[in-house]
Parts: sequence; structure tokens; C-alpha cells
Amino acid sequence: MLEKINGFVIKTTDYGETNKIVTIFSKKVGKFSLLAKGAKKPKSRMAAVTQPFIYGEFFVYLNSGLSTLQQGEVLHSLRAIREDIVKTSYAAYISELLDKLMDQKSPDINIYDEFERTMHWIAEKEDPVIPIMMLEMKLFQKGGFAPTVDRCANCGQKRNPYAFSIQEGGLLCRQCRYLDDAAVELPDSVTRLLYVFSAVNLDQVGSISVKEENKNLLRQLLNSYYDAYGGFYLKSRKFLSQIDMFS
Repeated sequence: MLEKINGFVIKTTDYGETNKIVTIFSKKVGKFSLLAKGAKKPKSRMAAVTQPFIYGEFFVYLNSGLSTLQQGEVLHSLRAIREDIVKTSYAAYISELLDKLMDQKSPDINIYDEFERTMHWIAEKEDPVIPIMMLEMKLFQKGGFAPTVDRCANCGQKRNPYAFSIQEGGLLCRQCRYLDDAAVELPDSVTRLLYVFSAVNLDQVGSISVKEENKNLLRQLLNSYYDAYGGFYLKSRKFLSQIDMFS
């Protein structure tokens, strides 16, 4: 059955000499993969609409397995992302993380809307680190391994100060701090940010201002937490670290 589906290209893989397998993330269907015949040919009408990070309108023969692209149209090229190596790297990271943690054909409107907002932030604004961390926390929830950030992960107490424990899966209050000698003591402002990242959507916040040292601390905590529980190697994160943007 031919369906019209709007969505983002989050992954492309060469298939044979002239074809591509393209992964789309849509509000309607969620994440799904399709075969784009002839898309590798420079003059193909499929070439433009199957580039990474394109937001397009796709006419798809939707199947239970691999679907087939009949035709497509670029609705928003997000060209600014592809023209800047740092923006490309950020977009590649959140796209890869989403691809790893979202099930096939399992739509989630909230995740879709956050992804869309984050992609436009990357394209149009400076320093997307905080929006990306906000999306990461929601993807961790989707993946079933999000840290506990609204109370002590051990006793449930809601009282500052806290430390963050990779081992215990989130915040530890002062009384439970003994459970993990490696837990990282958190300023109250960082504790609040972890909760905001988890519970608040990007469209609900205005300008985002975070001290550089707190931003770096949050980045290190989320990286270490994902390494402990995420389960998937992320090539794009390694590249970001190599260009000193994500360490």
C-alpha cells in the first residue's frame, strides 16, 4: 500500500552499485527502513531526498520488512548542518543514538517532536550541547535505562545535596552516599539541570545558559552513564570527542 510519510533521513547505507537503504524517522510510523532504487546515481530524482538529515515527504510502499521508496520531495534541506563539520557531527550523533534506541515502526510523538526541535536548533543556532543532552535523557528513558534524577535512587529521599552514581543508577542522597565511593558530588544547580533535561521539553525553555564547568560535568556524567548501560557503540560520539566537542 502506497503511503505519504513525512520524516527525517537519519541513516543511509549503500546497497549494490546504485541503490541505498535509507532509515527514516517519522511522526506517523516511527523509525523504518526503505529501499531507494537508483538513489546513488547522481542524476537520480531520489538522490537529493535521500541525503542525511533531509526532512522530506516520502511516498512509500510500506511493508512489514523493508519498504520501498516510490518518490520523494525535499521539504527542508537543513543545508546548514551538512555545510558545517561540527553541526554534521552533532546531527550524526543524535541520529545514531535515536537509531540505536528506537524500535522499528514504534512511533513516539514526544521523541519525534524533541528530535525535530533539536535538529532545527543544530541547523539554526550556536552550541547545541544542552538541547542534545535534553534529547539524550528522553532517549535513555525510551531505552529503559534512564538514571533516577528526581530523588535518591536507593531510598527515594528528595533532599539535597546529592551525588551521582553510575553504579547505583542515578542520584544518591547524603545518607546513601556510602553505597558508591566513586559517586560524583553534584552542585544543586547540576542536580536541577538533570531533572529539567529529563522532564522538560525543549520548547518549554527559553534561552539556556549553563556554566561551562557544569556543562562539562554533565557531559562526562551522561557519557559514562551511557557507556555503562547503553549497550551500543556509537561511532559518531567517538568522532565528536576527537574534535574536542564532546569529551
